[in-house]
Amino acid sequence: MHICEQCAKENSDSYAMSGNQGFSIHNLLSGLLNIDPSFTTSANKGSSIFQEAREVDQCPKCGLTFQQFRKTGRFGCAECYRSFDQYLNPVLRKVHSGNTVHHGKVPKRIAGSLHVRRKLELMQQELKQLIEQEEFEKAAEVRDQIRALEHEQSQQREGD
Repeated sequence: MHICEQCAKENSDSYAMSGNQGFSIHNLLSGLLNIDPSFTTSANKGSSIFQEAREVDQCPKCGLTFQQFRKTGRFGCAECYRSFDQYLNPVLRKVHSGNTVHHGKVPKRIAGSLHVRRKLELMQQELKQLIEQEEFEKAAEVRDQIRALEHEQSQQREGD
């Protein structure tokens, strides 16, 4: 569907998907922030975590409150993402299948080695947590897995 510049400006919040029905990004976000029953607090059963966001929860840089974001569907600045992180992470996890960190596109020729590096980083974080929790047997298993991956990666580099 193609629309003129003037119509695009007038309808900047909505994209027409079919017929008279409009699709609004704001409505989509509002729906996720308001009605998703999976985002409830354990302490206050049935209460959405977003209802706990009071008017005083606001971005220190631009002053936008979380309630204003819920109404408009837009942040005022980049700092808003950090300010409202506690409310957005559950939504982003649900929408993006558990991923909350953007890794971008990866060229095919280095995708394999990059995947292994990311896996190693995650395993090293897990190892640190296991050591802090004094679960040394599990930590030793993870350490051995890390060594095996590193050895496999070094052999692949030598073979190239």
